[in-house]
Amino acid sequence: MNPSEEFLEQGISQQNLRKASCMTVATLAYQSLGVVYGDLSTSPLYVYKTTFSGKLSLHENDEEIYGVFSFIFWTFTLIALFKYTLIVMSADDNGEGGTFALYSLLCRHARLSILPNQQATDEKLSAYATHGSVETWQSSALKSFFEKHPRFRTGLFILVLLGTCMAIGDGVLTPTISVLSAVSGVRLKITALHENYVVLISCVIIVGLFSLQHHGTNRVAFMFAPIVTAWLLCISSIGIYNIFRWNPHIFHALSPVYMLKFLKRTGIEGWISLGGVVLSITGVETMFADLGHFSSLSIRVAFSFLVYPCLVLAYMGEAAFLSKHHKDIQRSFYKAIPEAVFWPVFIVATFAAVVGSQAVISATFSIISQCCALNCFPFVKIIHTSSKIYGQIYIPEVNWILMCLCLVVTIGLRDTNMMGHAYGLAVTTVMFVTTCLMALVMIIVWKQRIAIAVVFLVIFGSMELLYISASVYKIPEGGWIPLALSFIFMAIMYIWNYGTTKKHEFDVENKVSMNRIVCLGPSLGMVRVPGIGLIYTNLVSGVPAVFGHFVTNLPAFHQVLVFVCVKSIQVPYISEKDRLMISRVGPKEYCMFRCIVRYGYKDLQQENYDFENRLVSGIVQFVEAEEDTTLKTTFISSCGREVGNMDIEKFDAQNQDHSFTNSKSSDILETKIWKGHGGGAPLKDESLHILRAKESGVAFILGHSYAKAKKSSSIVKKFAINVVYSFLSKNCREPDVVLNVPHTSLLEVGMIYHV
Repeated sequence: MNPSEEFLEQGISQQNLRKASCMTVATLAYQSLGVVYGDLSTSPLYVYKTTFSGKLSLHENDEEIYGVFSFIFWTFTLIALFKYTLIVMSADDNGEGGTFALYSLLCRHARLSILPNQQATDEKLSAYATHGSVETWQSSALKSFFEKHPRFRTGLFILVLLGTCMAIGDGVLTPTISVLSAVSGVRLKITALHENYVVLISCVIIVGLFSLQHHGTNRVAFMFAPIVTAWLLCISSIGIYNIFRWNPHIFHALSPVYMLKFLKRTGIEGWISLGGVVLSITGVETMFADLGHFSSLSIRVAFSFLVYPCLVLAYMGEAAFLSKHHKDIQRSFYKAIPEAVFWPVFIVATFAAVVGSQAVISATFSIISQCCALNCFPFVKIIHTSSKIYGQIYIPEVNWILMCLCLVVTIGLRDTNMMGHAYGLAVTTVMFVTTCLMALVMIIVWKQRIAIAVVFLVIFGSMELLYISASVYKIPEGGWIPLALSFIFMAIMYIWNYGTTKKHEFDVENKVSMNRIVCLGPSLGMVRVPGIGLIYTNLVSGVPAVFGHFVTNLPAFHQVLVFVCVKSIQVPYISEKDRLMISRVGPKEYCMFRCIVRYGYKDLQQENYDFENRLVSGIVQFVEAEEDTTLKTTFISSCGREVGNMDIEKFDAQNQDHSFTNSKSSDILETKIWKGHGGGAPLKDESLHILRAKESGVAFILGHSYAKAKKSSSIVKKFAINVVYSFLSKNCREPDVVLNVPHTSLLEVGMIYHV
């Protein structure tokens, strides 16, 4: 039954249903103003100021002002309205947006995944679905190209990292330029105020902003939407006032002819000034990145009917004011405000700058969290700041690093023009990466003709490359900042991904045979001790080398042994019923199991996760649901006893077909398990054995693999592995912390591997 029929059965008419849907969209659209559009809406504070910060001069005929406004209008319309609102936001990954969402779509459809331990069972997840329109020869050819050329897969991965690192750099630059631009307006009224005091006030606001992050955005989120709404209405009203007050004919500048006249008249100086024009679309990537918190329709409605017209009127009004006040170009925004409303607008501007900064900081936390899930960043402490709103997180280490970087940039540069040059390069790079990924999505995922993707790439890619070229020219004047930040973050991400990949390859190549360990048992004096042993491993099949290292040095292991693998899958979220996947390792008499804990790249691994009890419950459910036919095979070991006629890895692979997830039947099974203690359906002997083992205690065995570069390696590789990767490994969070493992029950086993 569809939702409409359900509502009709409850006596609700179709008209009321449509009214309820419209109210939901309107509510989400209003809420999105405070989260999504804070950064974009504060751009008028510094766009014209940065654009005319170079040698570009104004002439009496106002063609430069008309040309700049024409560039702003068409850039805002083509990229923000057409590219993002109409096209890019349609490429969501199960409702999620952003660079990683596009890359995730490509990985699933073209098998470009960088994540190890991917299994066929992962593709059975509903969120993993890749079926759709019929495969075309263009999409097949492109998939085949990536399969045959691993270097291009690596190149695509590096491109994604570049866009991600530039977005992280945005988290540093947005608070600095927004807050400093807003606060600097006070010098118009208090002329004696020294620049140092403006910088000091900005630093105090930035420190206060980052100090409040641990409270979570949900504590103050109710204020965000009203502030941004008030800000948009203020600047649009002032824009309308300036249009009628100073230049009612400014609407002529909407003609693209003025763009050509501008470039023809100003030449290279006009081209360089485009690095300031691009600041008018800072924050458009946030519309796509925050798609998971709202619906695409609500974000489109908010942008099309409020944000877009208000910002166009604000830019047009400021251009009208500038056409009559050339000398006020570096203070045009605050100079254009009527005297009677200056202080109220100044206060709203300061609050709007804080809101815009908050949105970008929260987005940075989300990006880092996704990078951790995709093995591109060391695991860090992630705190949930809201028990009701999923996805609102706080990362202490990242928060304080961002704050320090913001203070360094604010104190070091002191100039919003130089900050604008840096900001422009970061923004245009992220947008160009999105354009490239979207072109691939059109061919591989949407199965569109390659000509359509080429047209999209040429139109929007050429515009973004034009702005990138103008921003690159400003590298000596502040543009080097995002490059330096992105290089540092990219180095960390690439080294971490390389190290973890090599670690996984080492684990795969050095898997041990359980048959051999069992055969060596008598000579080693190996015994089984009471309790449950949980061995953390990176492998989804086979027995890890750390276990062989453990039993040969301490020849004893528990009655019930569980190999636990925590892995990420290239989907945004995995439901709790699909979180744990349990299977048997070896024959029944071994009493060994494997539990694979699966997370999506936007899932948050909670430290209060009751993993131990969930795991034992899941294993008992697996044993109770297991069919007898899967256990009737006789196994012969190499020792000649009836324990196995195939090696443990083949048996493990065979049992993948009989793996158990917490599906819809888990509730029924769980009821059966705990009723078994009260006289209900009796449990199997093995289930009782597992429950008794849990009462004896649970031990956690964690392998620590230390990477060392080979002696023949280059100096760069030795520094990357022996210094950088080693430092990151020692200071990152281990799975035992993520799964809330008690230290009193933890046993760590160390191994060294060479790469």
